[in-house]
Amino acid sequence: MKISTLCLFGIALAASAAHAARPMITDDARLTDAGACQVESWAHLHRDLQEYWALPACNPGGNFELTAGGALAYADGRAQSGAVLIQGKTLFKPLETNGFGIGLAAGYSTVAGDGQSGSPYVYIPASLSLADDRAFIHLNIGDLRERETQQHHLSWGIGTEIQASERLFLIGESFGQDKGSAFFQGGVRYWIVPGHIQVDATYGSRLGHIAEERWVSIGLRLISPPLF
Repeated sequence: MKISTLCLFGIALAASAAHAARPMITDDARLTDAGACQVESWAHLHRDLQEYWALPACNPGGNFELTAGGALAYADGRAQSGAVLIQGKTLFKPLETNGFGIGLAAGYSTVAGDGQSGSPYVYIPASLSLADDRAFIHLNIGDLRERETQQHHLSWGIGTEIQASERLFLIGESFGQDKGSAFFQGGVRYWIVPGHIQVDATYGSRLGHIAEERWVSIGLRLISPPLF
């Protein structure tokens, strides 16, 4: 599977949460704040393709978050087919300080840059809080069905967040599918305005193909006060 395909699926996993989403691929067991909306936007830059994403999300009722957005893609300066993503997410158990949380997310996504039709997916996000919310571990397991081949692929992800200062977080993760080598990335997340404006940056690649499939990602997240 091309890196753009797997990166899109990873982005689908990371399409929500008020305090631990972008730029991680592994999703967490949290939602956008009840009654609020957010917009996550970022540039995903690798050697053969550049993707520019925007994913608005809202949580009008308190325990259901709807995300819908997409991407523009360019290769060698030429516009490619874009991408579309729509996802719903809910929690069975909200994440608590020094406790755990678990939820369910499902959606449909197309792939930027290669013109393929979309694929439905579903996954379970689980999170563990440590040291009074100064560290988190996130686990995902799910299923992605390729529409063209009708084949199902097991997906997985494991990630961590560590608070380095009041506003700065260090992040790292690995993710992949049941076939092929795993991907990894690491970087930082910084709150310009705590709870409302955040920036992030990461470097990532694929085990065994680090030079060929490396990427950088730079993002901005805006979170509204309660609107509903």
